[in-house]
Amino acid sequence: MNPDLIWVIVVMGIVTYIPRMLPLVLLHTNNLHPRIQGILKNVPFAILGALIFPGVLNINPDSYLYGIIGAAAAFIAAWLNLNVILVVLSSILVLYGYTFF
Repeated sequence: MNPDLIWVIVVMGIVTYIPRMLPLVLLHTNNLHPRIQGILKNVPFAILGALIFPGVLNINPDSYLYGIIGAAAAFIAAWLNLNVILVVLSSILVLYGYTFF
């Protein structure tokens, strides 16, 4: 393997590790205001929405209904405060079932 490629992989690992490590070291969760803690708990759902929404409109060029049904399933699962993985799986399962009807 090329030594330059190894250095690129090592540096990329360090660069991605630092932003993940710093909040754990510098911030203590029991010192944060409860409102900020509530906002941080909703960040995964906001990111999920930002990732899914463009796909909702483009998932099936023939019918927007397919994407809307999947988004509705994800929205309901998120509204029920399910885990992010379960939100995605619920949308996948609903669309899988919808393909048979």
